[in-house]
Amino acid sequence: MISPSNTLIALVLLTALAHYLGLRRAVAAAGGHAHVQKLHSRPVYYGMLTAMWCALPALLIYAGWQAFESYIITQLVVADLPVTMRDLSAAQLSLVVNDIKNMAGGTIVSGDVGPELKAAVAHYLQLRGIGNAALAAVVMGVAVIGLVGARARISTRMRARNKMERLILWLLAACSTIAVFTTVGIVLSVLYEAIRFFQAVSVTEFLFGLKWSPQMAIRADQVGSSGAFGAVPVVLGTLLIAGIAMAVAVPIGLMAAIYMSEYAGSRFRAVAKPLMEILAGVPTVVYGFFAALVVAPFIRAAGQAIGLDVASESALAAGLVMGIMIIPFVSSLSDDMITAVPQSLRDGAYGLGATPSETIRQVVLPAALPGIVGGILLAVSRAIGETMIVVMAAGLTANLTANPFKAVTTVTVQIVTLLVGDQEFDSPKTLAAFALGLLLFVITLGLNIIALQVVRRYREQYE
Repeated sequence: MISPSNTLIALVLLTALAHYLGLRRAVAAAGGHAHVQKLHSRPVYYGMLTAMWCALPALLIYAGWQAFESYIITQLVVADLPVTMRDLSAAQLSLVVNDIKNMAGGTIVSGDVGPELKAAVAHYLQLRGIGNAALAAVVMGVAVIGLVGARARISTRMRARNKMERLILWLLAACSTIAVFTTVGIVLSVLYEAIRFFQAVSVTEFLFGLKWSPQMAIRADQVGSSGAFGAVPVVLGTLLIAGIAMAVAVPIGLMAAIYMSEYAGSRFRAVAKPLMEILAGVPTVVYGFFAALVVAPFIRAAGQAIGLDVASESALAAGLVMGIMIIPFVSSLSDDMITAVPQSLRDGAYGLGATPSETIRQVVLPAALPGIVGGILLAVSRAIGETMIVVMAAGLTANLTANPFKAVTTVTVQIVTLLVGDQEFDSPKTLAAFALGLLLFVITLGLNIIALQVVRRYREQYE
């Protein structure tokens, strides 16, 4: 059976063949390897240009079909369903379509399998097979046409290098555009759902409310579900844990970067830096276990020994372990930025009589400040977005407190909690996750703007 992956493999092989044929055609047009100087560009550019014209149009068709295949086939299958099934409500019809897809994929279904459903599955598989075969024929046909057309145009006067560079420029611009539109799409999708939430809950209550209890009553006689959506406790918990983490990560990471770049020998640096960067590769669930089983009990026992009331799950435990986790983000980037400072600046400071510590404080660190701020900003974003450590060490309770010994929660943990399970996106409880996501986006954007302003101001003073 023809599959999209096999089609893609065949396209890759044909693209390699196109590169070879284009290169051979260019050499032949010049009269052999001994006369390739007659060509406007090097032969490899002709091969690359032929390969591009072979692959790019076919890849566009392939990507377009992969994006719309499911929708097209689903609409055709639904149109062929019996009238009794087509007249179902939108929610029930969606379940039927999911059952058809699950059966076509070999997984279980939600209800009994009747003859109509079996016929729909067979139709779905038939349409998918026809689509895959048509996709293979169209993609390979377009690729062959591109190969033949590009190869036929090769001549000694053809400016292959200029065309190739222009094509790569357009590809880079297209990739940048995709990245921008992806970001805009994410923001708009979150904003749309957040607006739906604010239609049910006022913005003032969300931004300034002091109680977070998103459980909504399903029945009129249900108790224990207040439906309070004040985000202040959640945001405060996020900032508290992130602040503790940064208080650990920034001094240790920055001091480690200064030592490894300015004082440590090459042998020690070659061993210490990779070992420190291993911390970034440890799964967060491992840090969560370490925080829940080692750090949190130790903090609780130490607090009780001196008469403090420490919760079994505390912001301090989560913040300390999170700070250890993000040390590499600060140290590695700071080390790279400090190392990139020109040696001439150091030599000039030494020539004026500055000590090594004075040179680091007054010359090296100011010159490396943009990179250091970028590393710290990355660490802050990592701390704000962490979920697993907070779930296992800080808990799920939204307490309005600045006490690091109490249990708190964060924005990301609440987003996960609200979206766990079979949820419909029509209640304030579920839509609150998108409002929290939008709030987190605004907070992160504000941190970026502040960091850029700090860097710009210091650059003006330094220059």
